[in-house]
Amino acid sequence: MKKILIVINTLGHAGAETALLELLRNLDPDKYEVSLYVLMGQGEMIKYVPEHVKVLNRKYDNCSVLSSEGKKHLKKHVIRALLNRGTAFRMAPYMISNLCTMIKNKDIRTDKLLWKAMACGAERLKEHYDLAVGYLEGGATYYIADYVNADKKAAFVHVDYARAGYSRKLDRDCYLGIDRIFAVSDEVKTSFLNIYPECSDRTEVFHNLLNQDMIRTRAEMPGGFEDSFDGLRILTVGRLTSQKSFEVSIEAMKILKDSGENVRWYILGEGEKRAELEARIKELGLEKDFLLPGAVENPYPYMAQTDLYVHATRFEGKSIAIQEAQTLGCAIVVSDCSGNREQVINDEDGLLCEFTPEKIAEGIKSLIHDEEKRERFGKAAAKKQISDVKEIRKLLELTD
Repeated sequence: MKKILIVINTLGHAGAETALLELLRNLDPDKYEVSLYVLMGQGEMIKYVPEHVKVLNRKYDNCSVLSSEGKKHLKKHVIRALLNRGTAFRMAPYMISNLCTMIKNKDIRTDKLLWKAMACGAERLKEHYDLAVGYLEGGATYYIADYVNADKKAAFVHVDYARAGYSRKLDRDCYLGIDRIFAVSDEVKTSFLNIYPECSDRTEVFHNLLNQDMIRTRAEMPGGFEDSFDGLRILTVGRLTSQKSFEVSIEAMKILKDSGENVRWYILGEGEKRAELEARIKELGLEKDFLLPGAVENPYPYMAQTDLYVHATRFEGKSIAIQEAQTLGCAIVVSDCSGNREQVINDEDGLLCEFTPEKIAEGIKSLIHDEEKRERFGKAAAKKQISDVKEIRKLLELTD
């Protein structure tokens, strides 16, 4: 029986984690002994890990990394990792050098700066594996590259690599020692190879796996909107982070309200930008119009009930949220950026809009007053075959 290790940074409620869980469900336990190691030992999605998968963390915290309690646990874990085996001392030159580069570029990414140290200070696994997989950029990939004993190693890339804040200096060229790199979309692959052209012969696209039948079933469960709003509902699912750029959506909502539109916008997600976004919402007088109810365990009833799904972000890898909304037949408006433009065909199953408040508001407004087009977009989106489990063969052939 082949032994496979999969490593991920955290296991919270997010797109890559959702795709990973579907991958785990499709690994045959009669053929593969699958182990999972969560680098930061935290995340609420742990309860969805299939029974046949062995979780290797000696300590694990199942609270969300985005909750106040979760952030406290996360800070404690970071401190422990920095103290373990003298990691802080050993990694100091690396972190200082990269911090100076970030300051020079006026783009400080603390999380990116710490991933090497988190990998260095993590538990050591004595087992030998036929295949080790780093399922996310940063810590998970650094860990399998430097500290795991395996015949073959693979790494997944889920983001526009450079725009997400990664660099060869941060990586210490770790991808040069990886046997196969899987990008989740063509644009993600292109972005990655702009940084690592030497890896072109071992980099390929591996589309996210998604259980569309499960999504449709969960959409019929109790839940969804509980208010009595009688206008048009707009929904977005995503973390409250810089990448998602919800400040642009807030400005778009202000334009819609000023023009007299009877709409309400709901954001299902949590993140470090909450206080900043709430302040801007209050400043613009949108407290009853642009709502941040937080993250929910089952967003699918909301998607099934919404009038319009909007995904206006600065950049993407390949959005699971868009794929989920398409599965449930949502009419969709997305920003014209990397990742999004691969998922939506403009004026066929959604609208692609320039990433400005004015253009996002214009796209939304055009659909508010065109119910026929919303229905047409939704039907076209629902027909899409989004996921193919045959993709798994690309990964498993590394064990042959």
